[in-house]
Amino acid sequence: MSFSQQRVIASPTGADLNLFVRQADGRARAVVQINHGLAEHAARYARFADFLGSRGFHVYVHDHRGHGATKAPHAPLGRFADSNGPAKVIADVDAIHDLIASEQPNLPVILFGHSMGASVALNYLLRHSPRVHAAAIWNGNFSQGLLGQVALGILAWERMRLGSDVPSRLLPKLTFQAWGKAVPNHRTLFDWLSRDEAEVAKYIADPLCGWDASVSMWRDVVGMALNGGKDAGFAGVRRDLPVSIVGGEKDPASDYGKGITHLANRMRKMGFSNLVSKVYADTRHESLNEVNRDIIMGDFAAWADDILKA
Repeated sequence: MSFSQQRVIASPTGADLNLFVRQADGRARAVVQINHGLAEHAARYARFADFLGSRGFHVYVHDHRGHGATKAPHAPLGRFADSNGPAKVIADVDAIHDLIASEQPNLPVILFGHSMGASVALNYLLRHSPRVHAAAIWNGNFSQGLLGQVALGILAWERMRLGSDVPSRLLPKLTFQAWGKAVPNHRTLFDWLSRDEAEVAKYIADPLCGWDASVSMWRDVVGMALNGGKDAGFAGVRRDLPVSIVGGEKDPASDYGKGITHLANRMRKMGFSNLVSKVYADTRHESLNEVNRDIIMGDFAAWADDILKA
């Protein structure tokens, strides 16, 4: 598994974005722009990129600021920025979109996001939906409501006591660690990611994965998720936009798939008419690294084929 290119792209935000590109085999039909999750990085999507490349899709995936090999002012590993983190993350995504538009000017773009990347993709969509042909919002949870507000309260207390640029002490316990402990007969605290022991072991061994995010990054991540939970923000998004919403039945991060169903139902009530959703049985958080990933990737490709024919 490998990408065709690895490049550094200068963003207007001041970030030097580490970008991977997988060129399509043969004539390209579309571009898939991937947004990765929290405490991971773009290189982990090589297998998905190879799968898509073999089916006629160019793939672009960059490390978000505070992740992987991307460098940005005031954004070491675990921190988006010293201020306006979400806006800068979205602006970076837009910079990659600009690059795609210049390099692949006649191809439709499918925006894809996993977990935190689902929040990034959805927040991008709320601001820039005319630029996107379709969106895949996977393994996110936009129905946190009161719990999200409680998390912001905890983070405000930590910021006052500890500062913004240090790892949160409480949020990892309430999220990653709690989700790990919720898996019956778990071997590690990262078993909530996948039933595939080899994939979990690779994640644990990867120094660019599994680190504790800063107080400010957690505030930004929770804020983006809460923003995606507000119906008013969808006012400018066209109702016939093709949307795929996917998650796992055994994923504690999405409240065992309830967050997936909640978002799909919300959007259907708002009038989105070209939306498909699925919660995969027995599947944990990282759909693309799960034991049934071939089925899940195949379903994505079938959906993409359908929307490109329409």
